[in-house]
Order: sequence, then C-alpha cells, then structure tokens
Amino acid sequence: MRDRPEPTVRKPAEPTLTDEITAGQLDPTVRRELRGLQKDLAEKVARHLVAAGSLVDDDPERALEHARYARSRASRIAVVREAAGITAYHAGEWVEALGEFRAARRMGGGPGHLAVMADIERALGRPERALELARSPEARDLDRAETIELAIVAAGARRDLGEVDVAVVGLQLPELNPELREPWSARLFYAYADNLLAAGRESDALQWFVHAADADPDGVTDADARIAELTGEPLLEDDVIGFDVEDIAEPIDSDDVEEVEDVDGVDEPGEDRNPAPDAAAPDELTALPTASGPDR
Repeated sequence: MRDRPEPTVRKPAEPTLTDEITAGQLDPTVRRELRGLQKDLAEKVARHLVAAGSLVDDDPERALEHARYARSRASRIAVVREAAGITAYHAGEWVEALGEFRAARRMGGGPGHLAVMADIERALGRPERALELARSPEARDLDRAETIELAIVAAGARRDLGEVDVAVVGLQLPELNPELREPWSARLFYAYADNLLAAGRESDALQWFVHAADADPDGVTDADARIAELTGEPLLEDDVIGFDVEDIAEPIDSDDVEEVEDVDGVDEPGEDRNPAPDAAAPDELTALPTASGPDR
C-alpha cells in the first residue's frame, strides 16, 4: 500500500503593504525575536506585523490578513503567533485566537494574555473553562493589571453561570477604591457597577457607575450612558454627565467591602464582558506588540 502524499497547505496570499509601513516601526523587543529569520524575511514579517497593529482597531479583518501572512512565514516564533492571536480575537475568530495563544505559550512560556484566553472561553460559551484559567497556577504569575483584568473576566464567567452575588464579591479587591486613579480603575469600577446592577442593587450600581465615569476621562467605558439610563437624565452633547458623587450616595468605606479570599481560585482575579459578539477586546488587553510609540 503506497503512502498517501502529505496534504498541501495553501499559504495565504500576501496582503498589500504601503511604502509608509516600515520594519523600523516595529517595537525593538519584537524585532529582536525575528533575528532568527533571514534578513529579507524578517523585514517582511516585521512590516506585516506593523500593518496588523495599525489596522487592528479600525479594520480587524484586514489586520488579520496581515497577521495570518506573518504567521505563515514565521510560525515558530512566539511573538508572531501572539500577534495572530490578538488580531483573530479582535476579528471575532475565537477558536483561531485561542489556538494561537496556546501555541505562543508553548513556545515562549509565561502567563501572557491569560485574561484574553479566559474571555474567549466565555465567548465560546464555556464559562467553566474561563474559571479554570482563573484558578490556574499561571494566574499567580500575572502582574497587577493583568490580575485585575482576569478578575473582571472571572466575574463575567460567574454571571454566565448565574452566580451574580459571587461575581460581585470576586471584584471586591483592594483596588476597588474610588480615590484611586490607576489605569485599570475605570474598568474595575464599571465592572463592579455592572455586576451590582445584575444583582438588583441599583443604588449601589449607580454610585459605582459615577465612580467609573469620574475615573474615565478618556471614555474607555460607557459609564456616562449607564448613569443617564439609570437616572433618566439625557446625556450632554459631549457625553459627560455633570453628576457629583455626593449627589448620588456617600462613598463606600473600605471597611464596608467584604473580605474575600480566592473566590475564583485566584488571589486577585480581573475583567468583564458579555460573551460573543460583545467580548470585544479593550485596548489595555489587545494592543498588539507591534507598533512602537505611545499606547493607542
């Protein structure tokens, strides 16, 4: 019996690149990861990664074409697989994104993008697997921002399972302090408010939506719209609600926040979104490691 020939894997056609896109725009740490490739190939892959990073917010499908092409030419480099996973996530290609993240972790190790992977499991209708990731040993190696993002995802998974009160408790982290102004504050306050509302605690939810709006000058969340919805007040033209925290309720004292220990199996969990198609990635989670310069 003759051996069957290996199936031919069709490589994606190369997407068009403009002259403005150069390999020099790629983050230096990422460029170093491409040094194992031949020089011309490394430059080509770098340019496609830059293109993917520049398109991922506005045109994720085109971004994914560039990331897929880069992957086809450098599939054994972890950072390329990671970029492919991020763009696939933005494009709503959940299974593809999860496979790319798993491949990147096998190649490079570490707990990177654990919150995104958990969110994908939610998007695929598997909240139990999202919670397994939140309880995994790798979760203990996350930095503070990633830990909080994972906590928000874990809270969303609890809500998917109908465990709304547990979701609320899981977000009662030390960072749940309305006086703090950290990069994650607005999203954490917003997620907490959203879960309070789901638990039927409307007045508490309104207070925390106000805290979220106050901590969100860049409009990362739609806290202003949620306040308007709960109060019946119309949004102002610039989408900023002129509420004062004191007009809503007294701030919660930190002593009033319930002490919790490892609700989701993670010392301090992080990030909330509904399953697909609402599991779109926030910029904090999905900024491709491709373009140098300030955060988008």
